[in-house]
Formats: sequence, structure tokens, C-alpha cells
Amino acid sequence: MGNGWEIPEEQPVLTLTPFGEAKEEPEAPAAPEPPKWDDSMLSAAEKKMVEDFAGQIDLSDSAAVLQYGAGAQKKMADFSESALNNVKTKDLGEVGALLSDVVTELKSFDAEEEKGFLGFFKKGSNKMTAMKAKYAKAEVNVDKICKVLEGHQVQLLKDAAMLDKMYELNLTYFKELSMYILAGKKKLHAVGHTELPALLAKAEQSGLPEDAQAARDLDARCKRFEKKIHDLELTRMISMQTAPQIRLVQDNDTVMVEKIQSTIVNTIPLWKNQMVLALGAAHSAQAAEAQRKVSDMTNELLKKNAAALKTASTEVAKESERGIVDMETLRSTNETLISTLDEVLQIQADGRRARAEAEVEMGRLENELKMKLLEIAGGRR
Repeated sequence: MGNGWEIPEEQPVLTLTPFGEAKEEPEAPAAPEPPKWDDSMLSAAEKKMVEDFAGQIDLSDSAAVLQYGAGAQKKMADFSESALNNVKTKDLGEVGALLSDVVTELKSFDAEEEKGFLGFFKKGSNKMTAMKAKYAKAEVNVDKICKVLEGHQVQLLKDAAMLDKMYELNLTYFKELSMYILAGKKKLHAVGHTELPALLAKAEQSGLPEDAQAARDLDARCKRFEKKIHDLELTRMISMQTAPQIRLVQDNDTVMVEKIQSTIVNTIPLWKNQMVLALGAAHSAQAAEAQRKVSDMTNELLKKNAAALKTASTEVAKESERGIVDMETLRSTNETLISTLDEVLQIQADGRRARAEAEVEMGRLENELKMKLLEIAGGRR
């Protein structure tokens, strides 16, 4: 434990002088059969120890009465104080805070991924790089927290084992107190049914004040001793209440150990597996995206090639089905040729007509010239 308190090995021990030297005890008178008290928790040896010890109790010894069971009460008080210190120093709040830190790390990582990993798939390699960086950072933080948790787990396991010892020690103290109480009650029963009636009878017979005072003193000592036994019963009740309290603390330790164990062996590995799967899925998505682009390009090329092939094939087919000279060309050429021939004929006709007219005109001109020449020649005569 944190306070360094060591748990001693204890066995029930009964003593009339827990803080002083023992002295010889007077032999007790024979007592009547006592009532049946619950001593089922005691072994046969412990029952005999109680019987023997009850015979050693001397109610006339005021110091012994005051100190009766005080040693067991002190051990119980020291034990309760140590148990309380152990509970105080066992601050499980830090463990709970660390577990919350793990959850916060995991949730904050997921929260940064908008709409889960589907949002990541749409953002390409830059998002992949950012995701890997965030995962690496979260993993470092989680691993640090887990190392601290593992240290707490080891300490809690040690504490749980120590609480088992504390429980056994408390049981020993409970049994020891029960034995003091049983022995005291047996003594009270014996004194109340033997010594006190004898003193009262003696006082009544003698009528002496000292005999009456002796009876009153013994009655007073019996009442004080009865109160002392009641105090021991209260202490035993504290011991009885301590037992379930120890188990509650032990249960809390066990629960925290289980939570730490579950976090270390289940939550963290599952989270890491999820991250690995997410990164793998992201790589697959990127590969699928690249494949889709290749497929789109291939389809686009195939479509373009098909269109080009269609155009080329159509043109080739058209050309292959065409004659050397198109009918339209022949028709146009024929019309042009006919038109040319018509024009040539018209030109020839016009030429002939023009030549005929020229011949006539030249004949007329020639006659006019001859007449003129004759006329000139006649004038010279």
C-alpha cells in the first residue's frame, strides 16, 4: 500500500494484561452452567481457550477490568485507521480520467473525419496523408495512456491481493473480540449466579455494613464489566462492518482492473484494426478511382476510335460504290458540251453570215473603187 503499512500474521490471543505484566490469578469458584451463546465460529481449541480465560478473569482487579479486551480494541482501531488510509490514498479518479482520455482520443480522431471514412474517400491522397498523420499522433497518445494504465493495473492487482489479507486479518480481530465477549459474558454469568448471591446472603445474615458494601462493590464491578463488554461488542460491530467495506473496495479495484484490461486487450486493438481497415479501404478506393479513370479513358478512346472507324468506313464504302465519273459530272459535262457545240455552231453561222456580208460589201466597195478609178481616168483625157 501507499502508506507502507504491513499486514501482520495474527491468531486470536486472550490476555488480561495487554499493557502490563501478568500476575497470578486466584482460582475462580465453580460456576453454574452458563446459557448457550453463539460460538459456532470458534474451533474446539478456541472454545476451550474461552472457557479457561473466563476462569482467569478477576472482577475485583479494577485495572484488569479497565484493560479487558483493550488490546483487541487497539489492534482493531489501528487496523481501521490503516484501512481508511489505504482507501484515502487509493485515488481511482486518475484511472477513470485516463480511461476517459482514451475514449476522448478515439472519439476526437473519428470526429475529425467528416461523415466517417466516406468523406475521406472523396478527397484523394492529401486526405490520406492527413489521416495517417492524425492516426500516428492518436496512436502515440493512446500508447502513452495505456502504459500508465498498465502501471495502475499492476498496483490495483497488488492492492486486491492485500485486501484479501486485510479481510482475513479483520476476521481474526472479529473472532478475537468475540472470544473476549464470550469469556466476559461467561464470567458475568458465573459471578451473577454465585459470588454476588453469596455476598448478598452474607450481608443479610451478618447485617454488617462492610458485607453490604462488598456486595454493592461487586455489583458495581459487574455493571462496569458489563459496560466494558458492551464496548467490545460495539468494536466488534465496527469489525463486522469493515468486512463488507473491504470487499467493496476490493470489488472497485477489480472493476477498474477489468476496465483497464478490456481497454488494453479489446478497445485499443479493435480501434487499431479499424484504422488499418480504413486505411486499406482508402487505398482500395484510390486504386478503384485510378482504375475508373483508366476505364473511362479506354472507353472514350474506344468511342472515338469507333466513330473514326465508322466515318472512314462510310467514306470508303461510299467511294468504293462511286463510279470513276459521277453521273452528275457526266450530265453537267454533257450539257456543257452541248452548249459549247451550240455556241460553236452559232459562231460559225454568224461567221458565215458575216463573211457573206463582207463579200457583198467588198464587191460593192470594189465596184465603187473601179468606178472612181474609171472616172478619174476619164477626166485626164
